[in-house]
Amino acid sequence: MKKVLVLANNDVGLYKFRKELIEELCKKNKVIISLPYGDLVEDLKKLGCKYIRQEFNRRGTNPLADLDQMIGYVELIKKVRPDVVLSYTIKPNVYGGLACQLTRTPYIANVTGLGTSIENGGVMQLLTTNLYKAGLRKASCVFFQNSSNHKLFKHKKLVNGHTRVIPGSGVNTEFHNYEDYPDETDGIRFLFVGRIMKDKGIEELLTAMKALHSDYPNISLDIVGGYDEDYSDILDKAAAGGYVRYHGRQEEVHDFYKNCHCVVLPSYHEGMANVLLEGASTGRPVVATNIPGCKETFNEAKTGFGCKVKDAKSLENAMRKFLSLSHEEKAQMGLAGREKVKKEFDRSIIVNAYLDEINRVVRKK
Repeated sequence: MKKVLVLANNDVGLYKFRKELIEELCKKNKVIISLPYGDLVEDLKKLGCKYIRQEFNRRGTNPLADLDQMIGYVELIKKVRPDVVLSYTIKPNVYGGLACQLTRTPYIANVTGLGTSIENGGVMQLLTTNLYKAGLRKASCVFFQNSSNHKLFKHKKLVNGHTRVIPGSGVNTEFHNYEDYPDETDGIRFLFVGRIMKDKGIEELLTAMKALHSDYPNISLDIVGGYDEDYSDILDKAAAGGYVRYHGRQEEVHDFYKNCHCVVLPSYHEGMANVLLEGASTGRPVVATNIPGCKETFNEAKTGFGCKVKDAKSLENAMRKFLSLSHEEKAQMGLAGREKVKKEFDRSIIVNAYLDEINRVVRKK
């Protein structure tokens, strides 16, 4: 029986987007997960894996704290002695990768997106790219969630070994099953699901909604997600207008997809936008920025509409295109989106890719 150690920065992403992979790995392997404690850790343990607590500040930039994290990973790997390590997100990829190199342990990394530090440029971009180069240097395989991120890492020579592009984290099309398209008797409901922060395009979205509401008084926007940055005052003012509803962070979001008419995500950067995949799987059209990680999830004017990044007017125009459709056209767009994700983004594709790479690494070892 092989030992598989999984390093991640939080329990929510691991459970919601990689549950099926963990379940499959647990069938024939001893699986150990290590990450900060959260509400979904107990649910992860119920899948059959063992949990070892590893606390760290996923957004911190203190080099001493990061060094401590790497030392913690080294001690963890020496204790567990895994046959292969899987890592997700920047810090586990970097410091987990360095720890694997020091202990000569095979590891597979997953670049889930570039992140703000790379997107925004400057000193932090230089530091992060150099850290990535060091952390991924001897990875047995590096997964990328879109081809643009893959090309960037290749161009900057941040990876030089075996790499693969997979369709994000995929979507469980059975859990996010097709739901009948809702009628419009109570108005047309847009839905935003995500962390409340500038880089998710929350400012552009609120600006676009304010402009649209004057022409379409029957529209509304439901916002689901916790604060990564303090937008409470801005959201309170928007809610006072009567067409924005903030629901906070929710454990389950499927019913929000079911009850909406369109999912909107004006994000600045994504690995692969799970929100858009889940919404499309439910049979809902999408409006999103034409950036890597979003544009792959829809076909223009067939399953959704794209807009320019950081451009509230472009977002407004894309939402207007959706609003101009008949109810039947919107419903057909949702059906086409459902078929697209079933064909291109079903989570079984990702699970099989991991199983292939793990078996290849173990055979080689």
